[in-house]
Amino acid sequence: MSRAENPILVPGQTHIRYLIVAMLFAASCFSYGDRVALSIAGTAMQKELALDPVKLGFLLSGFSWAYVLGQLPSGGLLDCFGSKRVYGISIVCWTVCAFLIGVAGYLPAAWIFSAIFGLRLLSGLAQSPVFPGNGRIVAAWFPTAERGGASAIFNASQYFALVVFAPLFGWLTHAYGWRSCFWFMGLFGLGLAFAWSKLVYNVKDHPLISEGEIDFIERGGGLVNVDRAAGGAGRNPLTWAGVRELLGQRMLVGIYIGQFCITTLTYFFITWFPVYLVQARHMSILRGGFAAALPALCGSVGGVLGGVSSDALLRHGRSLTFARKAPIIAGMLLSVTMIACNYTNVQALVMFLMSLAFFGKGFGALGWTVIADTSPRELIGVNGGLFNLFGNTAGITTPIVIGYLVKRTGSFNDALIFVGAAALLAIFSYVVIVGEIKRLELHPAPAATR
Repeated sequence: MSRAENPILVPGQTHIRYLIVAMLFAASCFSYGDRVALSIAGTAMQKELALDPVKLGFLLSGFSWAYVLGQLPSGGLLDCFGSKRVYGISIVCWTVCAFLIGVAGYLPAAWIFSAIFGLRLLSGLAQSPVFPGNGRIVAAWFPTAERGGASAIFNASQYFALVVFAPLFGWLTHAYGWRSCFWFMGLFGLGLAFAWSKLVYNVKDHPLISEGEIDFIERGGGLVNVDRAAGGAGRNPLTWAGVRELLGQRMLVGIYIGQFCITTLTYFFITWFPVYLVQARHMSILRGGFAAALPALCGSVGGVLGGVSSDALLRHGRSLTFARKAPIIAGMLLSVTMIACNYTNVQALVMFLMSLAFFGKGFGALGWTVIADTSPRELIGVNGGLFNLFGNTAGITTPIVIGYLVKRTGSFNDALIFVGAAALLAIFSYVVIVGEIKRLELHPAPAATR
């Protein structure tokens, strides 16, 4: 392994990069907590607002419509103005939207659905910089050999959010009604925004970092200058020429398709899974909220282990391609086991199979690590936005498709087959389409005008 891939530790160096990834984890947890709130409160809302499964599916997907549309613009904003500023504004905006959803619950009945759907659209738009920002910050703050673990930590937030928020929101809904979930998110989101403003900086601008850590990150492949150049002055990295160049790369197209499939699993778990436990497995809302936490905890553990395993393979001399693909393929194979839930009525076995599937989904969720490894240096934010655009299109399709399948069949059996098939398609994409994983160099550089 080269010196750049395995830099020597410098005596007395700081470890501020771990504080940064902890903040990414916390912010991502709150982002997913905001998405989980509606799925936990969904059954109570469905009864109060007389929503059929299709309408609930549209309400669950409302966030993703604007979230997807905001990916490319948010990637451009991140590249222009830097991650700290854009991300911080994002936190404040989605916090306000969450609080207003609770207020909207007191509108006249005929207006509530439209108001909540509209606020979910705004919340999706506000949160669109979160994961492109995460990928961009990890690319700047972590050397290549630590990037898998760092990405796995913030990516594990989607599972840990269920561990923390599903029981909490289940209790809040049971004790105080569904509106209280959104007021909680609004209150604590403001604290998160304050912490972000005080703790997150560009690599070379952080007041607590040592020169030794900066050197360690930079020699290990961290893009430490990526945000220092972002000031908005005369820079316009979001160009159609750049987007076309990215879409013309077979490796990236395969990664985008794989992420769509993996995110299909994500949105099953954070939207319909709690409803599945209540409606198909006949749990109470309170018990369903707590039960959803067990598979989510397994997903969180799987997410961290997948990233750590990938980095370990890299340190032991395996190629970057093998180190990233092996956990993805293994994880998706484990996820297919959820289909076996169709053939048992034993709740304990159902929870075991869902926990195994959730663990596999987490273990294989290395998409953001791959993006940090492959993005052209001048288009990290844009490529992250494009990647998240394709991936989170599944946030639109998955809740709606499952809603139609449940309404048409009266059961979740076809829904589980649909989600399992997505896992198999993710394997196909990484094995057949992606090819070698490597950082792209754009030649010539994208044009400066649209």
